[in-house]
Amino acid sequence: MQLDKIITYHKALADPTRIRILILLAEGESNGQALAEKLGITPATITHHAAKLREASLIFERRDKNTIYFALNEYFIRSHANATIDLIYKNKKGGTAPMDDQEAKSNVQQSIIRNFFTQDGKLKHIPAQLKKKLIVLKHLIEQLDKGRSYTEKELNVWIEQFHPDFATIRREFIMHQFMFRENNIYELNPAEMWTKWETLS
Repeated sequence: MQLDKIITYHKALADPTRIRILILLAEGESNGQALAEKLGITPATITHHAAKLREASLIFERRDKNTIYFALNEYFIRSHANATIDLIYKNKKGGTAPMDDQEAKSNVQQSIIRNFFTQDGKLKHIPAQLKKKLIVLKHLIEQLDKGRSYTEKELNVWIEQFHPDFATIRREFIMHQFMFRENNIYELNPAEMWTKWETLS
């Protein structure tokens, strides 16, 4: 499944028009008509390519009345680029971080977990800062059963034992590639695909 998702990611990028769309969206949110005018193509062509990019989770869409706006899913793009590198080099010797670096990162994680979780494992509140939020999400997701499929109701009940806002946390799991959803069934993604807090400045 990991390889399939990475292949889907790169297939979506394997078109010059789609690359140009992503480059324009890197400047900010835009609608199909504006993108079509900038690229000198029809709005229908933009719709076609946007569908491919959306299927691969490379962009977000939002509707404002009759206009659809597109925006980059920046964290997904970065995490899949990193997942590709990790997959290719995962067996390379000497590829791990120095011990002191690993220890420092572990200390950061443990500090955040202590600050945001009670002694009985309840999440006090969802962090606003992205780096802290990713550490919290990672701590939660690591407690799910690998290889198990969850219905939305089952996942909601599981999240509720940590925090009442299960809808927000469930969306964050998907947004940051900790899980994927298909036909309202949720499964864990491989750890290589998770958005890495370590790469944030």
